Amino acid sequence: MSAAVTYKALRPALFRFDAESAHGIALRTLAMARFLPAPAPSPALTSEVAGIAFPNPVGMAAGFDKDGEMPDALLKLGFGFAEVGSITPLPQPGNPKPRLFRLEEDRAVINRMGFNNGGGQAARKRLAARAARPGVIGINIGANKDSTDRVADYATMARMMAPYATYLAVNISSPNTPGLRALQDESALTGLLDGVIAARDEVCPVKAPPVFLKVAPDLEPADIDAIARIAIERKLGALIVSNTTISRPPLSSGHAGEGGGLSGAPLKELAQQRLRDFRKATGGALPLIGVGGIATAEDAWARIRAGASLVQLYSAMVYEGPYIARHICKGLERLMKRDGFNSIAEAVGSE
Repeated sequence: MSAAVTYKALRPALFRFDAESAHGIALRTLAMARFLPAPAPSPALTSEVAGIAFPNPVGMAAGFDKDGEMPDALLKLGFGFAEVGSITPLPQPGNPKPRLFRLEEDRAVINRMGFNNGGGQAARKRLAARAARPGVIGINIGANKDSTDRVADYATMARMMAPYATYLAVNISSPNTPGLRALQDESALTGLLDGVIAARDEVCPVKAPPVFLKVAPDLEPADIDAIARIAIERKLGALIVSNTTISRPPLSSGHAGEGGGLSGAPLKELAQQRLRDFRKATGGALPLIGVGGIATAEDAWARIRAGASLVQLYSAMVYEGPYIARHICKGLERLMKRDGFNSIAEAVGSE
């Protein structure tokens, strides 16, 4: 019996639990994947982005493994890279429950988690213990909700996590921490990135991990142009496009009215367009990571053809199961062959 069929049979039982409880069960179960043999890399799917060698372009987005408990298990499941977090300097419980909702009819998720995590010190110990192992591990950093100096929080996290990160992801695009998205404004963003880069270089003066910036899909054209310009000026490694949306396209689920960030299938078109916008704004001078509504090889291929060097997913795994990355990678090889490409890099931005 295939893994997809097995998960389809088990999913109704898992969905009897509320979404956050089911997520906890999934984390504990998938942790066993660290004992699996690593999938053999396909030369056709390997690429270099921001000086990092990625075995395949399909990554796990931040939010699934908030505390860096199981990045190696995610790699064994077939993800080419795993992004853990968001992690904040101090532990925080996040927003009141319930705060995570499955929209089954829409194949979507709404969350208003609020950067719940065990804090930087606990995560650092965990990530330091696995630092000698292979694999591309991004560390997504954030600020505490009640912080009086959020820029200082990001600098603190960069200083704390840079030695253990393949890349640092600066998350200023979550809609669930009040005021956080204001850091995407031009003047605020410049100061924030300068602080993060300085802190990173302080602890990694020789070989510093690149800084990636995660942006929201809910941006105006002027914001896109400003972010693109600043990212290029600051020599960022990549832009992650995009986070969840506060917009609400037509939805069928009874949870459609819940507040928070919407992810999954309804985000696909918006995220695809925002990727195209950033591709145009950067002129292809900066790698882009496509996120939002990716559930199939065809979705990933469309994002790559639109300008993404890499892709990430999270919500789709809720519906498709733990081997989704392997399935997408297999499909990407087929689509590359169909369209006459020998590598992912050749296909980026080729639409």
